[in-house]
Parts: sequence; C-alpha cells; structure tokens
Amino acid sequence: MDIKLLSREQETLRFVLSDVSPAFANALRRIMISEIPVMAIDDVMILENNSVMYDEILAHRLGLVPVTTDGSYNLPEECTCKSELGCEKCRASFSLEIEASEPIEVVYSSQLKPENPEVKPVSDKISIVKLTAGQRIKLEAYARLGRGNVHAKWQSVSAATYSYDEKARTFTFLVESTGTMPPEKIVLEAARIINTKSVGFGEGLGGMTES
Repeated sequence: MDIKLLSREQETLRFVLSDVSPAFANALRRIMISEIPVMAIDDVMILENNSVMYDEILAHRLGLVPVTTDGSYNLPEECTCKSELGCEKCRASFSLEIEASEPIEVVYSSQLKPENPEVKPVSDKISIVKLTAGQRIKLEAYARLGRGNVHAKWQSVSAATYSYDEKARTFTFLVESTGTMPPEKIVLEAARIINTKSVGFGEGLGGMTES
C-alpha cells in the first residue's frame, strides 16, 4: 500500500492510494461515511421556549449543528456508567439562555455555551431560531459520540469519493470533513477500523477451525 498526499485545504483532503484492491478502497470510503465515531447533540432539555418554533423542531436543529469531537469520550454503549442519561465520560453539555431585546433577533450557534471548550460548534454562524422582542429560550443540550450508520448527524464527512485509474491501479480520494474531526484523522481512523475488523474476522475463522 502506498499513499501520496495531493492537497490539504481547510477541511478537504486529496490523496492517491495505490497497491490496494477496489474492495479495500471502497471499504475505506464507506467506513469514513458511516462508522467513524464523532460528537453530535443527541438530547435537549427545553426549560423555556415561547418562540414560534416547536420544542421538537428546535431540538432537531440543534442536533444538526456540527460540533468538534474530543477523543477522550466513550461511546455511550461502551461507557462504564451504563446510564441512559450518560455521565461526564460519555457526554458533553451545552447551555443556551437568551431573551430577544430587538424587534427581530437571530440566535446563532455561537450562543451555545459548551461545558467543555474542546467540544463546541464547528461554526459560530449557524442560525438556530429567530426570536421577536420578549420571546425567550432556555435549554440544556447534550452531545454524545455516535456513528453515521445510526443517524446522518453523526457523519464525519460531507463527501468521501474516489476515482479509479484502472491502468495505473490507483485511487484518487477526495475527503471533506464536516469539521467535527480533521480529514486526515478520519482517514487514519477508518484504516484502524478496517484493521480491527480484519483481526476480528481472522480470530473468528480460527475459532471455527478449532471447533
């Protein structure tokens, strides 16, 4: 296997992968899309909301705000707390409290206050809701690790594609991160997951042979 970096711009990575099979290249692409654990807001506790937006829609919008991923957290199903509510090892919390003082005031992702500064909205400029004077929102939100094969809000990439040069037997990859994780880290994590799956499959075959 050989990897050649072509470019790295903001959240976009381009590289050429050679000396691998089409099956491996496609597995790498699919894992980047669906199996890289990243953080996303999953639970929202609405304390006050007299805006025109229903609680459920507000919670859904918050869930689709990309947040950065801190690798120190556990996946909920792997955390020792075994709690549906989670704990400090498997969830990161945010708070939002605002009352509109202007005739029209837009609430942006920059106004979500993270408990952990390492887990924060990728962009400060994502609009969440529009308030009019006197309307108020107060809530707590909780982000957890998850995978894209469970829900799209946990997808680590907005694009993961490749072109195949059959003559040269090379794959030219384009990987664009949603901002939750650097694109090169996404590629490395996908390779690690493939390796783990391969080892597990080999051990399974060994067990079948012994029996």
